[in-house]
Amino acid sequence: MKLEVLGIRKEFPLTAGGRRPVLAGLTFTVPSRGFAALVGPSGCGKSTILNIVAGLLESDAGEIRIDGQRLSRRTHRIGYVFQKPRLLNWRTVVQNVEFGLRADGVPAAERAERARHVLGLVGLDGFAGEYPLSLSGGMQQRVAIARALAIEPQILLMDEPFSHLDELTARGQRQELLRFRDKINATVVFVTHNALEAVYLSDCVYVLSARPTTVTAEFTIDAPRTRRMDDPYLIDLQRTVIRALGAD
Repeated sequence: MKLEVLGIRKEFPLTAGGRRPVLAGLTFTVPSRGFAALVGPSGCGKSTILNIVAGLLESDAGEIRIDGQRLSRRTHRIGYVFQKPRLLNWRTVVQNVEFGLRADGVPAAERAERARHVLGLVGLDGFAGEYPLSLSGGMQQRVAIARALAIEPQILLMDEPFSHLDELTARGQRQELLRFRDKINATVVFVTHNALEAVYLSDCVYVLSARPTTVTAEFTIDAPRTRRMDDPYLIDLQRTVIRALGAD
């Protein structure tokens, strides 16, 4: 589904009085089943954007539209993958994946089928009965991705999901995400501070300013979805994104 973020403004109150503007009329669009990366300096409000799209925060102005309709948690399914997996360590992998489905009242047979399908997508077919603490950090994050996919989201939000992993593990997770992204129907918004990760994974990159945040540049990734991180085109585009961030 097409996602439109239109003129979003957000301020937060300060303990000493007054308000701090964070988002200043932020606008961007992600086409149906597109993959957009948001890149910006630390503290610019990237997670705030996702929380507003997810319905966890109210914006002060502007609106979110999905296929031209105003976002509604009652009618639109939003999946969210956080920076850390946030798994329930006393539940098995499959029970973690089924957690949201159980809360939604999905029948047991359907829960089991959906969980089996998404665990297959993320390459964890043989780990359904394991507990999270027996898995590596990268595998735990794949369980979190499977949990988000199990609800069959129309919009999938990913908030720096590989930032807490070592670089070798993170690289493997990026490759896994590219491997199965064409097999999901969701429109994806991926937040990162890593310019190479952004251009490697996405169809387009939106560069954000420091607070109060707006979009300062947009880049379309003209590359096949089977990619290498050492592709000279992607390396050059990474440098362009970094320059747009004002970091070079």
